[in-house]
Amino acid sequence: MSVNLKRHRINIAMKREKSDLVIKNANIVNVFTKEIIKGDIAIYKDQIVGIGNYSGVREIDAEGKYVCPGFIDSHMHIESTMVTPGEFAKSIIPHGTTTLIADPHEIANVCGINGINFMLNQSKGLPLNIYYMMPSSVPSTSFENNGADLTAELIEPFLSNDKILGLGEVMDYPAVTNGHEKMLKKIDLFDNKIIDGHSPNLTGEALNAYRTAGIMTDHECSTIGEALERLRLGMYLQIREGSGARNLKNLVEGLIKHHMSFERCIFCTDDKHLEDIRKEGHISYNIKKAVKYGVNPIDAICMATINSAQCYKLKRLGAVAPGYSADILILNNLQDLSIDKVFYRGKVIYENKKVCTKINIKIDDNNVLNTVRLQNITIEDLKIKIENNTAEVIELLPHELITKKRELKVKTLEGNFVADELFSKIAVIERHKATKNIGLGIVSNFNIKNGAIASTVAHDSHNLIVIGDNDRDMLLAIDEIKKVNGGYTVVSNGKIKGTLPLPVAGLMSDKSSEYVETTLNKMLEEALKLGINKNIDPFITLSFLALPVIPEIRITDKGLFDVTQFKFI
Repeated sequence: MSVNLKRHRINIAMKREKSDLVIKNANIVNVFTKEIIKGDIAIYKDQIVGIGNYSGVREIDAEGKYVCPGFIDSHMHIESTMVTPGEFAKSIIPHGTTTLIADPHEIANVCGINGINFMLNQSKGLPLNIYYMMPSSVPSTSFENNGADLTAELIEPFLSNDKILGLGEVMDYPAVTNGHEKMLKKIDLFDNKIIDGHSPNLTGEALNAYRTAGIMTDHECSTIGEALERLRLGMYLQIREGSGARNLKNLVEGLIKHHMSFERCIFCTDDKHLEDIRKEGHISYNIKKAVKYGVNPIDAICMATINSAQCYKLKRLGAVAPGYSADILILNNLQDLSIDKVFYRGKVIYENKKVCTKINIKIDDNNVLNTVRLQNITIEDLKIKIENNTAEVIELLPHELITKKRELKVKTLEGNFVADELFSKIAVIERHKATKNIGLGIVSNFNIKNGAIASTVAHDSHNLIVIGDNDRDMLLAIDEIKKVNGGYTVVSNGKIKGTLPLPVAGLMSDKSSEYVETTLNKMLEEALKLGINKNIDPFITLSFLALPVIPEIRITDKGLFDVTQFKFI
């Protein structure tokens, strides 16, 4: 930063010069003292330089409306929205999010370093801050095949990139607690930066070991017991409210019941559909829901702003105060967070209920295209041999990512499993190197009838995953996904009912968020016609069934996997 720039800021703060912009007559949410301060906000270029009584070359009268910092999503995956960073920006700016801390481990699992560079390049020049965490677990475990292996040596050059804040969620917690060198070398690289966690059900000595390795956050808490244990060890609690996992109510009510401070609590969405963002909001929804369940509105705003900024060492973000970036919101009120204007670095980017800045998107990186590579799959490949009509089953739970392992009686014919309304067949097919690895399993409570759903969005290795009640529809779904080079498809009675192509790494569309949302909505309608359990999101639920780090039971391209024992069944 130049000395002249500092001098101008000082002169404006001292009223020797007029500011570029002054927001007059504001009720300012002070995240430091947790009070409302009446005054003007002086902005020079991209930074706030004064709070008090100021005049400017240009003035905006806030008319007593509330002004607060722009919201921060402390942990999310842009790829999970199925649109590129620029398209995603268009969707969240109207809800007041001005900073994302994203983990690109989805695209990294498909395309490796090329995928990370793609996300960094796509984030340049956008009217919001996008920071990234370097993926730690690519692959997430050794129990699946993916498209890349990010070693400490490969990720070390990114340490000097100011858009990389630290190490992404360490999902392979057994590798940490068992002291595996490959994982510890990655953690050691980021010893002076933030390291994100992912440790469902980890407790006691194992959690102590995880924390002492340097891991600072966790977004996987679903019970107050988990949350309190992590807070007591000095971790930041990321309170998640997304589309598939909605943990906010339990955690907030539990913290209030135990008279806990929210100082080390921050908000995240992790994975949230575009439609849910449009209907509910983004981090704004977390704030409103927290207030609904008893959190003071200013505390809730702090969790969405300064707490996250301090956690991730973003010293110029998260507050309306001198020296902070002019990423601010003018709110009509604090009750429903109705947004009048959004500023990014001192410029209005949203007003009159529309984004008022150009966002140009261009996809011309062949390294992230044409990533679906499959051998020919036949009905014979999908047969599941069963003895004694008994099998280990993946039981789905409503509104949860976790599953239960059940040993149940199922239907068979000539020694092979037969799907019905209660039990669905699932297959995970390796799609990066055309190895024809196929894992097969049985799922209860999905309830699909006369059809199949397939996708290349299957966390985190993103192999092709397909679920159905008959092999012919499952095969048709597989062929359709291969044809469009990745995406989602719904098939019923030998007909394709809808397909959303995701040609960018098999994860993201090259079209608008409106197109993605409209297409996905139509497909969801078709999916629900197949009798799928209404207490689960068929697409999000399917996408997580291949992730072998969320209890209790999953399926990968190598087979059925017991997460609690970390071994194949």
